[in-house]
Parts: sequence; C-alpha cells; structure tokens
Amino acid sequence: MKRIIKNQSTAAHPLGRFVTRDALAFHLGIKSDNIYKINCWKYVIHVVGKGKSRFVSYADMPPILGVEPPKKSDFTKWRKRIKARKQKYVPKFWAQFYVDKIQKSNSIQRLHSWENLVKQCKSLISLEGVKKIDSALIKEKSKLEKVIYYSFSK
Repeated sequence: MKRIIKNQSTAAHPLGRFVTRDALAFHLGIKSDNIYKINCWKYVIHVVGKGKSRFVSYADMPPILGVEPPKKSDFTKWRKRIKARKQKYVPKFWAQFYVDKIQKSNSIQRLHSWENLVKQCKSLISLEGVKKIDSALIKEKSKLEKVIYYSFSK
C-alpha cells in the first residue's frame, strides 16, 4: 500500500511544514510503517493507520530540520495549544522524538543542527525532557568525536 502525505486544503497550514510520518508515529505511539495515510486539512491532520484513525493538531508537531526554522508566530501557536490543553509544556513525545533524531545523527554537523533547533524550543519542553535530550546530545557527541578521532589517528 502506498503511504503518502496528502494536502486536502487549498491553503497550507503554517505549521504544516513540520508534519512528518516519524513525528506522527511518536505522537500516536505506533511504528511509522503502520501509518497508511496522512491527510493535511485546513485545521487538523487526519492520520489513518493500522487499527487507528486520529485527528491531530498541527500544533502538536515538533519542529524539524530540512524546512524553514520555527518563527515567532509558530511559538505563539505552540504556546496557545499548551494553554488550551491546560498543560505547562508540549507533549512528552517531543523529547522522545528529539532523542531519537539525535541518536540517528551520523555526523557532528547534523548533531549540531539538532542541538540548535532544540535550543530554540527548550522553553516549550519540560525539564525532564530537556535533561533526556541533553543526555542524548552528550552521549552522541562523545560517540561521534571518538569515531572522528580514531579515523584520523590511523
């Protein structure tokens, strides 16, 4: 079955650039392979997967690399969503998502890019989540620096 992200709206949502199969999988707690269809509508994302059909807010999606970086208006939307959910921070899966992306980084440059993006969003993420992300960053930096050191010392 072909797995696609389809835009059903005439106007793209400003946070739509952050919609990815991986982020939705983390949000829904399923494997990304189990997502069959993603429809981006005007105000919500409709996700159809194995045994699931859910509507997800654009404001639940974490910022990613490879698209325009987050703007002030994006932070306003995220804070509004946090307030509407009567929470203090974004959903916990953001931290898990970033830890996963950091662990999959295969270069120091990519790791620094994720680090810079997370720095921008730290005020939105819980202290516990920030600690997990910082721990993953330290571990991956150490691992990648060892790889670089050993490749130059030979």
